[in-house]
Amino acid sequence: MNEAKDELPVLVTGAAGRIGSVGRVVTELLLARGFRVRAQVRVDDERAAMLRELGAEVVVGDLLDLTAVHRAIEGCERLCFAMSVSTSYLEAAANVAVVAKHHRVKAFVNLSQMTVNEMDIFNTTPSPQQKQHWLAEQILSWSGLPVVEVRPTAFMEGLFLQITRGISVQNKIMAPWGRGKNSVIAAFDVARVIAEILSDPAQHIGQTYHLTGPVSQDIDAVAREFSAALGRTITYVDVPPEMMKEQLAAFGMPPHVISHVVTMAQLHRDNRYDRFSNDVEGLTGIPPMSVREFVRKNAHAFAPAAAPSVGE
Repeated sequence: MNEAKDELPVLVTGAAGRIGSVGRVVTELLLARGFRVRAQVRVDDERAAMLRELGAEVVVGDLLDLTAVHRAIEGCERLCFAMSVSTSYLEAAANVAVVAKHHRVKAFVNLSQMTVNEMDIFNTTPSPQQKQHWLAEQILSWSGLPVVEVRPTAFMEGLFLQITRGISVQNKIMAPWGRGKNSVIAAFDVARVIAEILSDPAQHIGQTYHLTGPVSQDIDAVAREFSAALGRTITYVDVPPEMMKEQLAAFGMPPHVISHVVTMAQLHRDNRYDRFSNDVEGLTGIPPMSVREFVRKNAHAFAPAAAPSVGE
């Protein structure tokens, strides 16, 4: 293991996420650079054990518990606040902000989202989660904390790894995204940017970075990227948003998350994800992963489904 570069640990919240966890990857990248990392997790499970094996100091606690937040932040001068979609996101963000201010944190990297760029005091979106991100940014702005805002567009993991069955069984991307364009980004590239900022944050304080993939393209073009990566023809089938909403409810997805996903789909249909920024390459010197590269990296998830055995 590399010798720690900094006497004080860097705090990463939400470090035990599952699909494409930005927090987990930030933790890995900072440890690889020789930093001490304190990884906040809500549950002490196998994911927490994995972080310990990597060399992180794991602190277990809920960000809605002020005592737990103090335990996580005390002794850290730099932190990354990241949290998954949750009805409690805003309260957690406020807790982390007030405790970070109390402990005089010197760099607060906030993982927000790019839709916030289109919001103001008169207009948010129908997604309560997106509104909470906008409100959290307002709180951080008022706080006087040394904040760096990181606003990625939609994640490849969130869009693609949730629809693997349609691709593996039918060779179809079946989704309610209409004909709008997107510039989806891999969580790994977002994590690379955050690790770069936390490694030397002083020059980034007060900045807002918008992160996208290397190109904005419609879903038919995305399907062609899948085809090239997988070596078989993948096509896009636009399904009604209401159908997706019903399926998500049938799967038991919480209403808050359903509202967020449905809003993203409608924004996509309205071409509100047609965005591009060069911030990833500008900050890290390496361009972001393309859809084709992402699919190749995760090809096992999209592999053709095995034919059922006789009698099944």
